[in-house]
Amino acid sequence: MSEKNKVGGKMSNDVNPGLVPGVTELQARSAIADLLNHHSRALDRVDAVGLKAVYWPSATVDYGGFKGLAHDFADIVMGALAGQYELTQHRVSNTVFNFSSEVACSTESYVFAKHLLLDGQSEMVFSGRYLDQFEQRAGVWKMTFRRVVMDWSRRLAVTDERQGGSFAALTKGSNQKTDPSWTHLA
Repeated sequence: MSEKNKVGGKMSNDVNPGLVPGVTELQARSAIADLLNHHSRALDRVDAVGLKAVYWPSATVDYGGFKGLAHDFADIVMGALAGQYELTQHRVSNTVFNFSSEVACSTESYVFAKHLLLDGQSEMVFSGRYLDQFEQRAGVWKMTFRRVVMDWSRRLAVTDERQGGSFAALTKGSNQKTDPSWTHLA
């Protein structure tokens, strides 16, 4: 981060939102946003390998019912997702960045997650926030910590329209390796 963007040891955009960040900070923000997106995709595609890839091996998580190593969580959560939900969608937005140095960053992001239950008749909708910490090591950013903050959740009835009308011919998503994104992104 350039010295001209620092105020009292913190990045100036932390105390002055809207200040144009330097190139190094823009690169860091891009790498961190990429990690957030890959984290959501790994959950939605039930991909433990992909989830582990966004965390340093020593990283920890606080998901309420699980507090511990992120790599252990990755193996456990995949069974829970596949065992309870037909599909999920995790959407991350409104990310606020706080760089404490060129190699450390904390973020707060909103998460809006939908979970279609296996019965196909109801969904659990979760609204909350992710409080994440990232570190750059040898030019690579990864997560070192995640805490999930729940703002609210609700369960809704669903009318499954995937097979009828104009939706019938659409390619259908899956949380398995049969999802078309696996071959599309290969």
